Amino acid sequence: MNASTPRVYRTEAIVLRGLDFGEADRILTIFTLNRGKLRVIAKGVRKTRSRMSGHLDLFTRSALQMAHGRQMDIVTQAETIDAYADLRTDLWRSNWAHYVADLVESFTAEEQVNPAIYALAVRTLSRVAELPLPDLAVRAFELELLTLAGYRPQLHHCIHCQSEVQQEENRFSARMGGVLCSRCISIDPSAGLIGTASLKLLRNLQTNSEAVLALQSVTDGARLEAERHLRLYIEQRLEARPRSVAVLERLKSDRAPS
Repeated sequence: MNASTPRVYRTEAIVLRGLDFGEADRILTIFTLNRGKLRVIAKGVRKTRSRMSGHLDLFTRSALQMAHGRQMDIVTQAETIDAYADLRTDLWRSNWAHYVADLVESFTAEEQVNPAIYALAVRTLSRVAELPLPDLAVRAFELELLTLAGYRPQLHHCIHCQSEVQQEENRFSARMGGVLCSRCISIDPSAGLIGTASLKLLRNLQTNSEAVLALQSVTDGARLEAERHLRLYIEQRLEARPRSVAVLERLKSDRAPS
């Protein structure tokens, strides 16, 4: 720390991850508005009388006072801005929130300020907590996050020949990052078929998400296919599978009719 740097600072943050440490401390991964992603320590937060405990739960958006430390900065005060209570009482919403937190953590670098992704994360957690179809809120989040990270999928024109995509046998190439028209599908044999309904859903979420998220129902087939293609594309970009995907898939398997 530079001698001229104030020892104490304030920031707004979302708690992405927590790890118990020692007898009463917790190491947190937080994403802040004006300092980016940080690993910090909240000392004594697990004590029953700690004034900070309820303000540093997973997914909570809080105003923090921090002190610079030798290895990690220290949370000295915390006050909740939004607790998103439904994210802890509803199993599905909770796991979607875990997935959102995973992607924010994966697509951001330590101490790299990104107010656009911060605003997106805040908006998405609120949507996941409140909307009737939280999975659509997550699809809108994935598309906007990919755009902000420089990986916007191409959905209106063929990723290979650039011709406008028609209502025909199209495929989505996770490797190339967009739709292949019927004339170019041989370019990527691994590309999966994408139906008209799911392609339309992804396009509308990419260009006019508010209108889509206001809907009370969208066909399961279109939602599941859109999810599958975006997930493959994200895993291709990250070269890894988000940790929370396995839990989401188990939940779907348990809910599926036998």
